[in-house]
Amino acid sequence: MALSAVTLSADAHPHSPSGDKAGADRDYWIELGEAVHGSFGPLIAIGIRIGDDALKTLGVGPRNVDVTYYSSKDAPCPCVVDGIMLVTTASPGQGSLRVAAELAAEGQFGRVLIRHKRSNRAVEYVLPPSIAGLVKEAMTGAPERRWSLVMKAPEAQLFTRRTFDVKD
Repeated sequence: MALSAVTLSADAHPHSPSGDKAGADRDYWIELGEAVHGSFGPLIAIGIRIGDDALKTLGVGPRNVDVTYYSSKDAPCPCVVDGIMLVTTASPGQGSLRVAAELAAEGQFGRVLIRHKRSNRAVEYVLPPSIAGLVKEAMTGAPERRWSLVMKAPEAQLFTRRTFDVKD
C-alpha cells in the first residue's frame, strides 16, 4: 500500500480521527499508522484516540504540544506513542516526543503526559491494566476491526484523563 502525500497545517489535520466520512478518515489513519509503525494494531488506534482527545482538551492544533510516554512491564511495546505522534505531530526529531526510561507506576498499562508548549497546560492519560483484554481481542481482526473496537470503546475502558498546569 503506497502512502499518499500528506500536508498538515499547524491548526488541524485534513482528517479527523473522531469523524468518519464513509471510512475515508479511518482508512487515512490506518494507512498512516502502517507506514510509520510497520503495521496497524489496537495500540496505535488508542494512541490516535488519545492524541485527538488531548488536542481537543487543550484547545490546540498539531505541533503545539510536548509528549512524554511511560510504558509498563505489562505492555508489549510503547506502540501507543506512535499513534499519539501521528495526531499531534510531536516527534523525537523535534525534541517534542519521548518514551521515558522510567516505567509507568504499578497498576498502569501506560501513562502519557501531553503539555501545551506555550501555556504549560497539560493533560495526563493513564491506561488501565484492563486495556490488555481489548488489545488482545482487537488483534484477532483486520485493521478496520481494530480501529472500530478502539473508537467505539467507552473512554473509561481506555484511559482516565486529568488536566492541570505544569509549574516551572
